[in-house]
Amino acid sequence: MPPRQIFKRQLGVQGLHTILGARMVSTVTAKALPPRPPAAGQTKEHHVGNPPTSFRSPWPSVGPKNGPLAAFNARFGSERNFVPVPQGPNGTRSDELVKVRKPDWGVGKNDRLKATFIGHASFLIEMPAVDGAERGLRILCDPVFSERTSPVQFFGPKRYTPPPCTLDELPDVDIVCISHDHYDHLDFATVQHIYKKRKGKVHFIAGLNNKHWFMEHLGRSSDEVTDADWWDSFELESAEFGSVKMTCCPTQHFSGRHVLNMGHTLWCGWTLEAGGKKVYFAGDTAYQAKDTPSPCPAFVEIGETLGPFDLSMLPIGLMTPYAFMGGVHATPEQSIHIHKEVKSKLSLGMHYGTVRGGLSGQYEDVRDPPRRWRAAAEKEGIWCGGGVEGEGASIDTTKEGVGLCDVGETVII
Repeated sequence: MPPRQIFKRQLGVQGLHTILGARMVSTVTAKALPPRPPAAGQTKEHHVGNPPTSFRSPWPSVGPKNGPLAAFNARFGSERNFVPVPQGPNGTRSDELVKVRKPDWGVGKNDRLKATFIGHASFLIEMPAVDGAERGLRILCDPVFSERTSPVQFFGPKRYTPPPCTLDELPDVDIVCISHDHYDHLDFATVQHIYKKRKGKVHFIAGLNNKHWFMEHLGRSSDEVTDADWWDSFELESAEFGSVKMTCCPTQHFSGRHVLNMGHTLWCGWTLEAGGKKVYFAGDTAYQAKDTPSPCPAFVEIGETLGPFDLSMLPIGLMTPYAFMGGVHATPEQSIHIHKEVKSKLSLGMHYGTVRGGLSGQYEDVRDPPRRWRAAAEKEGIWCGGGVEGEGASIDTTKEGVGLCDVGETVII
């Protein structure tokens, strides 16, 4: 039966929930599937408490924890090497920065996997459409449209690259996928706008202990939000646009929206499977801190358990100084290793070119991440071009390797 007829049939049942104008049950449902850990009986070493009240990265690769004093010294110390964001003539946008284009969202390519770069770590992913559907199921990852990645909009890291569209111009989304609760990945104003526009037709999914935040701050009901532990797997289904299997994956990072709730919610990456395509969204992660004996083992496990992937989104920026940031952010060179370990056919660099970190902004030239990403890829013979380092050409999706895309550009697989 075509998805549209299924939807109409289900409306008859769901109508019971709309008496006197009550909110209709969400048309996107989440069903838990068997967890997919790489080893049977794998321990929950990342949990603190039972049930967990907080979380930790359990590997030696995270390195020693840097405290507030170390962060203060790094932020204001004499070793800083601040380089301003480059400008073009008369204050125009520099050609050395990631380009911004008006999205076309890959219109007319409904049978293909599509990923549109919104900026920083935000992507709109559209899975291949099922038979009879007008479009594919849409998953929006870590959407941030606010001017600043901060609890207030008059202070804090300010974006130097605008979004490619307004929130009102954003296509309807079915699922909002959050990697963790930092302000450059979970933006209150953005998710609030999406919920008001798509109430009853959108589902939110994030790591453990995030569900309460969505319900308390944005008024969502429990059937509209799913939170997951590492290796938990779910089938999220839209009556109109089909379903996607999503698995929560480990990452080496941390969480916290203020100093009193650091580590209280779980950070993660996500895999998506639908229409014969597999996608890996790494969220925000490190690979190996300085002077640690071995890299984070999670990426090999992800590749062996859930890969190979047709498309991956991997972080390449806000990683300097390495001595301080290496435990929480990957360098471009390290993300080349992640690309290989998760068994990705094509990987896009993200987490760069949009906003400066409160600490890394004092050290990192915003042009460095894409330059180093390209140099590392060329050294390995896997550079596929595209983006600000693509010399005017888009990424070559016929090759296997890594590349970049413009903000607003849709990569079609």
